[in-house]
Amino acid sequence: MNMTSERRSEERLRYHWPIWFAEDVNGELGQGQMTDISSQAAAFTCHADYQCPYPGQYLTARFSVPKYAEDGAFDVADFVRSGHVSRVDEVNSALRRVTMHFGAPLPFQPGEQQTESEELEPMLV
Repeated sequence: MNMTSERRSEERLRYHWPIWFAEDVNGELGQGQMTDISSQAAAFTCHADYQCPYPGQYLTARFSVPKYAEDGAFDVADFVRSGHVSRVDEVNSALRRVTMHFGAPLPFQPGEQQTESEELEPMLV
């Protein structure tokens, strides 16, 4: 029997594009860099300063996600999502990794997109 500790129900799309976040839509924006995303949650890094979110905090985030066509080309879908920070991990003394769960899911599963001939590489450079 193969026992695994993987709890994710969906593949993540790993990419490194900007994400902007604030406690509310009129608040001061913080900026981070997306590390991975699913339809239900996103993880991003940000500076370990006063704008860094904390566990349990309610955030609104603005970000873009590549949306692939069947021929492998992609377009960009822009989103604004609100939700709660479920986790903050220290990457180093200057950087934190934040995991945010969305209140409403994305309309597609970013990490499970595929072309006709092969599954997409989930990393953008």
